[in-house]
Amino acid sequence: MICEDSGLMILSHEQAEIYRKQGWKAADLHVHTLCSPDVIPDRSMHPATLYHRAKERGMDFVTFTDHDTVRAYDLLTGELDGLVTGVEMRIKDLDLAGHTIHVNVYDLSVEQFLELKEISEQGDLRSFINYLVKNNLPYIYNHPLWFEHKERPNLAAIPDLVRLFPVLEYNMHRVHRKNEITMALARRYKKGLAASTDSHAGNLGKVYTLSHGDSFREFFENICNGSSYIVVKDLTKLDIIQEMNRWIELIFSPDIPGETKEYSLGVGYLDKIISILSGETIRSFPWICKAAQRASHKISNSGLPALLYLRSEGAHLPEIEEKLSNILR
Repeated sequence: MICEDSGLMILSHEQAEIYRKQGWKAADLHVHTLCSPDVIPDRSMHPATLYHRAKERGMDFVTFTDHDTVRAYDLLTGELDGLVTGVEMRIKDLDLAGHTIHVNVYDLSVEQFLELKEISEQGDLRSFINYLVKNNLPYIYNHPLWFEHKERPNLAAIPDLVRLFPVLEYNMHRVHRKNEITMALARRYKKGLAASTDSHAGNLGKVYTLSHGDSFREFFENICNGSSYIVVKDLTKLDIIQEMNRWIELIFSPDIPGETKEYSLGVGYLDKIISILSGETIRSFPWICKAAQRASHKISNSGLPALLYLRSEGAHLPEIEEKLSNILR
């Protein structure tokens, strides 16, 4: 799927409604369920619940892109209108990239997922991409300027990586400048652009992509060709506070199992605090649990964790600006 052009047009929610009345379709193409290892397993994060929420919020196509698993689709029953299989896969090719990248793949079978998983575990990105192309699978380069915790990115490889993908992601959980640079990369290399929430707490559909297409394949092909629009929202301090408060509610929900699970907000010490709060030991003492919940909300509402997250998001920006200066002119 080669992109021929890329207008990268951004619409407001009000403008998008006009296009939708004219038959344009909407989709949030990056959503996580309780099947992802870093999502709290509350029943509000069940794929069936999220599917209906997506439909209520006007999404014509619904996909779940859990980390390296397609188990969400085993939890769904019946014929669900507009449902598209999806997965977010991690791959670290030390020769070609040097750091881990995340790729969303859509409309794939279980057998194709297992074959892709085997290739990804070998760390061979070219073989991975070749498989996607050979099997005509839609795929997106997720948050090209986000890097895993404690991993040193090879920024010089970014342009070469971008060339391998038909579509780049405008991610709601990245700071505005990172998304701005992603848009510049898409323009430079004539790639499509898709906007998504990358939701880990059920806040799907806040941003989305608009495109024509009676089928998902037609919808995605038009994104590749630049015949699409994005409806976006950039990350703010208030967004992070609201997200953290939502996580706190989920962590202390009586509907989740009393087991320790690895959750991640992408900030090392915050993840450790969340791990402690969600552990089985603290949950066995209700009064401590309530006190911890109140304290957690107080810390979250202070805005300090949000500011630290924004600071961590901007950590590589000066280096990114320098390495990609020729592209950004």
